[in-house]
Amino acid sequence: MAVTGASPLPTTPSARSPLSRAEHFVWLTARVLEQRRFEYHFLAGGADPVESALTAYRNEDEGYGHALEPDLRGPVSQPLHTMHALRVLDSIGRCGGQRAERVCRYLTAVATPDGALPAIHPGQRGYPAAPFLPIVDDPASDLLATAPVVGLLHRNEVWHAWLFRATDFCWQAVESLEKSHPYEIEAAVAFLDSAPDRVRAQAAAERLGRLVRAQRLAVLDPDRLDAYPVASGYAPGEHHFPHDFARTPDSVARAWFTDEEMARSLDLLAAEQQADGGWPIRWRAWAPGTALECRPMVTIEALRTLRAYGRPIG
Repeated sequence: MAVTGASPLPTTPSARSPLSRAEHFVWLTARVLEQRRFEYHFLAGGADPVESALTAYRNEDEGYGHALEPDLRGPVSQPLHTMHALRVLDSIGRCGGQRAERVCRYLTAVATPDGALPAIHPGQRGYPAAPFLPIVDDPASDLLATAPVVGLLHRNEVWHAWLFRATDFCWQAVESLEKSHPYEIEAAVAFLDSAPDRVRAQAAAERLGRLVRAQRLAVLDPDRLDAYPVASGYAPGEHHFPHDFARTPDSVARAWFTDEEMARSLDLLAAEQQADGGWPIRWRAWAPGTALECRPMVTIEALRTLRAYGRPIG
């Protein structure tokens, strides 16, 4: 509704900064959780509102559901939702204590026979889910689902009986990777960045870095995208770049790339901000609502990555 005499939007340089443009996008499109996260990370907001918004997704089994991870719809708890919740809690410094204990009870209940996590628990059946997340009756252990969770819990010095076997699974899976794909490598990095055995983690990371370069899993020259194959099952153009693997300068994956390669990657990330102020998603958009919910999440992480590397965001 137009308001007579309303002032025009600010046109100062700060109003055109990446952060200001992203802020407008977040207020326009984001869920409450992402609004609160944006406030916390960029507007000096508090942690309590973030945790309160996250609690709305928690279930009685101490897992998380209700499309917290937008590609899985419905109310049921899922490991991928819970991984997302732990990332949020870690980002506000609250991934420990009774919160972590409750989450570990859920993880124990849904663990596979070898102590790891499935990508999708069969309880998802009957609710909408992305077609690239198949639902089976007896799901196998999955590094993608397990490694980031284990890494986050170790990062926050959480100790629980479930972690012992899950950690063993991650070591075995990471150290035996021969042919992989970008999302699996990202999950492995999330584990290695926080694994307690730093010598072993460094050795594993060096081997994975050689694998990433040999299999061209990271685009090192954005001007030559056709030289880098898109992984099987990925969306057309769903490439990954150095900043996707090394989201902060202290990640084990940072050593995989030269300063010039990382600079080109960050230049590309900064340039991807769209006219509406948000960043795009690269993976397959299978439903309009999921794409809309994911973009504010991607926008927050893009800004956090740029800031971690000292890039100006405003």
